[in-house]
Amino acid sequence: MGMLAIVTALALDKSLADPEGFLGPSSLRLPLLLSGAFLADILPRTLWLSRGHPGRWQEIVLERVRTHWTRERMTLVVMGLVCFYITYVSYRNLKSFLPFVIDSKYDRELHVIDNALFLGNEPGLVMQDLLGTGVSAHLLSFVYLWFLPLVPLALTAWLIWSRNISYGYWFVTSQCIAWSLGTLSYYLLPTLGPGFYVAWVYEDVINAGTPTSQLMDTLSGARQRVVWAGVEDAVQSTAGFASLHVAITLLVALMIQYTLRSRIVHWIFWVNFALTVVATLYFGWHYVADDVAGILIALLAFYLGGRASGQVFQRHGLASHPTTTTSAVPVDADHH
Repeated sequence: MGMLAIVTALALDKSLADPEGFLGPSSLRLPLLLSGAFLADILPRTLWLSRGHPGRWQEIVLERVRTHWTRERMTLVVMGLVCFYITYVSYRNLKSFLPFVIDSKYDRELHVIDNALFLGNEPGLVMQDLLGTGVSAHLLSFVYLWFLPLVPLALTAWLIWSRNISYGYWFVTSQCIAWSLGTLSYYLLPTLGPGFYVAWVYEDVINAGTPTSQLMDTLSGARQRVVWAGVEDAVQSTAGFASLHVAITLLVALMIQYTLRSRIVHWIFWVNFALTVVATLYFGWHYVADDVAGILIALLAFYLGGRASGQVFQRHGLASHPTTTTSAVPVDADHH
């Protein structure tokens, strides 16, 4: 992904941009995530175990660093963050370069398929009629935008707190594969999305004044500045075929299903995935085909990441055993 981004930038005579994201630019984002995760791991544990006695803090902190923040854990954290960062920044730049590489758009074809699947009706209007454009718009907007902090927070959690260190490698490898396949899908079947192609369908939810409506306006403005005004050192993010919102939320749900035991957490993230699918159609971010492609990307990335990190997939489920380079990987004997 890094080499593709560099070669494409050189071919187009453009510079690579560091996209703004959750918690600001990468110069702040990566150190903040790492420092925040370290403190989130150390601070509550230290305060709880010390029972309010500051004299025990140093002992507890040093013990945690010695037993948890091992060389293997630090290797996972550093490699995971660096590899994901390279993949994600390359994804954002390659997505931004798309209009300069390919002029074709396939919105008409995917829109025709959507209408056929919904028996001649617009999927967006069907969703809006069923759910309304008031409270539902704000709820689905929250679900859709929750994706933005979910990506770095979930990545950080698996890198730092995964009991089986191979689960951390599984998660970050699957993430990198998913974002790479999503980028490939944009170039195979470029679209703008129904929210731009048939904007009149989504006027009611746009006028609802949700943060998602504001995001769509922001993306439209960024596309105009980058594509038409020629602004450099910026990225535009209006591109589609596969929905990475769907792919990543499904991937997180699958990882939680197979690596965590809490049924409540399982249900929360499966519901989050289902509502994300609804939100993509409700707001006009994606066509039905985009969501289907996102699901396929998640399943493929989940499987390939698992195989690469030493997970064993069986006919009736999945079992994990330590094949990654590590001196001690706790394995749940009863895990299926």
